[in-house]
Amino acid sequence: MSKDIRIKKGLDIKLVGEAEKTTENAIVSNFYYIRPEDFHSIIPKLVAKEGTRVKAGETLFYNKDMEDMKFVSPVSGEITEIQRGPRRRIDAIKITADKEQFYVDHGKFDMSSDADKLKAHLLASGCWAFIKQRPYDVVAKANSIPKGIFISGYASAPLAADLDYTLAGKEAELQAAVTALSKLTEGSVHVAVGSSNSPLAGLDNVTTHKVSGPHPSGNVGTLINKVDPINKGEVVWTVNAQDLVIIGELLLTGKFNAERIVALAGSSVKKPRYFRTKIGSEVATMVYDNGVDKDGNDRIISGNVLTGKKVAPDGALDYYSNAITVIPEGDDYEFFGWNKPVFDKVSTSRALTFSWLNPKKKYDLNTNTNGEHRAFVVTGSYEEVFPLDIYPMQILKACMYKDLDEMEALGMYEVAPEDFALTEFICVSKQPHQKIIREGLDLMLKEIG
Repeated sequence: MSKDIRIKKGLDIKLVGEAEKTTENAIVSNFYYIRPEDFHSIIPKLVAKEGTRVKAGETLFYNKDMEDMKFVSPVSGEITEIQRGPRRRIDAIKITADKEQFYVDHGKFDMSSDADKLKAHLLASGCWAFIKQRPYDVVAKANSIPKGIFISGYASAPLAADLDYTLAGKEAELQAAVTALSKLTEGSVHVAVGSSNSPLAGLDNVTTHKVSGPHPSGNVGTLINKVDPINKGEVVWTVNAQDLVIIGELLLTGKFNAERIVALAGSSVKKPRYFRTKIGSEVATMVYDNGVDKDGNDRIISGNVLTGKKVAPDGALDYYSNAITVIPEGDDYEFFGWNKPVFDKVSTSRALTFSWLNPKKKYDLNTNTNGEHRAFVVTGSYEEVFPLDIYPMQILKACMYKDLDEMEALGMYEVAPEDFALTEFICVSKQPHQKIIREGLDLMLKEIG
């Protein structure tokens, strides 16, 4: 059964440097990093110590609040460093990979098993980390029962990996994953696709929604809002489409295979294309060996340009990212730039800007915010790019002055920071919308739980 969702509010940001649909094996990374900060709200308790040898899929740490929830190594090798921050916080676990990989055998899962056995299997094997929940946009609580599970198989963000391409040929793993997940919810597994050619379009045990329109039509938050909004006391789960492949392969083979097909994109990349690598690999194995100038003044982003995280040249791929974007660093400023006609930037305003005249033009943008932080200016522009049935300005202000009752009333339970990426992009006040929403969600999690 397919249902169409058409989004009218939003903004497509067309950028130079889209990845060509060719896939190569990335240079094998010598080191892999797992950062507990990727698993928001989880307090890690370390199992593996420095000098310990681990197999791919072997436990590195578990959740302090639920010991059954394991987080595992993406590769086999030796743990060579535990990087710590203030108060001995675990910042990263560095693993020196073996030349030949060895895997923990979790055993092929009996798909006729009940939900409790499936849940225990996912928790023990490390695959539970791929299941997130709303409210709060954190790793799902295993003792909750969601009213639905939502998966977006359509990436509408600028320079995002094309999921129709990266998921091609993985239909068996996708089907195994969604069949298993359907046992964990009282409702349906809702899947958004951009076209009928998507590998997710023909799956059984799911409700398919064909989505169209400008970004953020591909955000899972948009799907939730249009299909089944979250009320107080309700929980939904979300899973990234590529993570379904890892879950499905574990169920079918018993191996935790952390392989990712990653889009290397951006105007600073000479030959943008896709690479086959693994979670936590060094970004340098894809970036500097494939056309990016080592001496260039560029920003490397794990993820897309709107929601991704800046990483150092010796940094690593985030746990949930399937794209690496490299664009020029915007550390130069135009004299009286605010008072000149703008031809080479994207804007929703028509005041001295002309991007609306050529909506198909691709732009070579840098990271410059073209302005400085100031108080909120009421322009009505947020509502033009925000398709959710929520007041964006009001919910941002409620987060800033920490009014929990107002945050609840305005719909805070169903949003995540990525839902405010576009409003942050067009904000004339240069306010950090995603950071404000994240801090608001953390406050609600702490006070309400």
